[in-house]
Amino acid sequence: QVQLVESGGGLVQAGGSLSLSCAASGGTFSTYAMGWFRQAPGKEREFVAAIAARGNSQYYADFVRGRFTISRDNAKNTVYLQMNSLKPEDTAVYYCNAEARGGSAYVVEGDEYDYWGQGTQVTVSS
Repeated sequence: QVQLVESGGGLVQAGGSLSLSCAASGGTFSTYAMGWFRQAPGKEREFVAAIAARGNSQYYADFVRGRFTISRDNAKNTVYLQMNSLKPEDTAVYYCNAEARGGSAYVVEGDEYDYWGQGTQVTVSS
């Protein structure tokens, strides 16, 4: 069973930065496509960013492209989300997720992910 544990959330002012981490255990991390989703109160879950298993390709939602960067360290079984120029509308619970079928591409659809973390709260004040 794969376990994902997010960390790094918190409260930041608009324009500031936060760096999220997601540590994986219980599986072969280097074969997993990884992603970040978020869910704000009263809203549906939405895709934020994804990275392929080898880290050679990434994909971003339009509303974070140029501000957020997803990366991974397969030696540390960890995926990261660097968030810069944060806006109040970025306030949400951020979830890390893993797709364990061993493909070479990133994954955008939430339903295709096999494992989810418990989430970490990010709050951006205006």
